[in-house]
Amino acid sequence: MAWRKLTKEEERVIVHKGTEMPFNNEYENNFQPGIYVCKRCGAQLYRSEDKFDARCGWPSFDQEIKGAVRRKPDPDGVRTAIECANCGAHLGHVFEGEGFTAKNVRHCVNSISMIFIPKGKKDGKD
Repeated sequence: MAWRKLTKEEERVIVHKGTEMPFNNEYENNFQPGIYVCKRCGAQLYRSEDKFDARCGWPSFDQEIKGAVRRKPDPDGVRTAIECANCGAHLGHVFEGEGFTAKNVRHCVNSISMIFIPKGKKDGKD
């Protein structure tokens, strides 16, 4: 599959490992049934049933689709970055031990790194 052309802001976050502003993004408050896919390559990343409100300013998930997300030490030496396992697009960071859910994991994801596809839609364009 060909990669999508990215805007400058999408490239800043997805390619150059930036972060979008908190509390001002497309999917933080989206709790509709569906699936989240990588903005760059379209690979499935997260299911809506694994999304929860962490009140952190970004979409939060306590589980990724098996094999969809790769963890890497962040250059800051403190956090763990997460990226699309298919294309390496930067998604955000993962945190453990915060106690938000029974799984005790929070994937803090930039909305700009994903596309939400509502349940029943094929590619989010219809």
